[in-house]
Amino acid sequence: MERAEYERMHAVEDRMWWFRGLRRLAGGQLARALARSPAHGPVLDAGCGTGGMLATLGPAVAGRATVGLEFDAVAASLAAAKAGRPVASGSANEMPFGASTLAAYVSLDVLCHGGVDPAKALAEARRCLAPGGVALFNLPAYDWMLSAHDKRVHNVRRFNRGQARALLAGNGLRIVRSTYWNTLLFPLMLLHRLVGGDDRDSDVRDYPAWLDALFSAALGLERAWLGAGLGLPFGGSLLVVAVRDE
Repeated sequence: MERAEYERMHAVEDRMWWFRGLRRLAGGQLARALARSPAHGPVLDAGCGTGGMLATLGPAVAGRATVGLEFDAVAASLAAAKAGRPVASGSANEMPFGASTLAAYVSLDVLCHGGVDPAKALAEARRCLAPGGVALFNLPAYDWMLSAHDKRVHNVRRFNRGQARALLAGNGLRIVRSTYWNTLLFPLMLLHRLVGGDDRDSDVRDYPAWLDALFSAALGLERAWLGAGLGLPFGGSLLVVAVRDE
């Protein structure tokens, strides 16, 4: 992304309903999976952007320390300052970590990026995860939903559940949970895509307080549903939790 886009994200991400909802969902699912994992080592936020998720995770998750990885120097600097956590410089395609050193690998809307090779990134995730380590992914759903915002932030692919299952299984990660989410707001997303053009402003922005509260409530209902162990059949995003078995 351009510097201006990173600075926009840095300024807005802690206030915007989407980022808050994603982080609460991912953080809860990660903590639950790690509570059952025997793996030791840090939790990596791979492609941590400007540090919002890393700050949400805090110094540790389920007794494991947290660290970030970010390719862009501007974003890495913003992330380290925001989260107060170490942020390594590097690509998800070739990570600067030793084999079997991580307890968990978190990847939020990273495999969709044009600078990331999904197969290489997943091979690196498996290499760096300790046996029993947890990998958590959030992926934008459905290639046909590729939008002007995706293009602006250099996202070149979206995923359905079958594609995600095949990709992870082909790279040595066993899926333990897979579900769509952002379901209640999906009709609005679809309408936004249909009427939008390539010159639309970024989706990363401040929303009116009433609309932010409404969207946040919708994601809160879904989070409660998913927290009860249930799934959703479609949605704008796909959440996948996997483990490295050996």
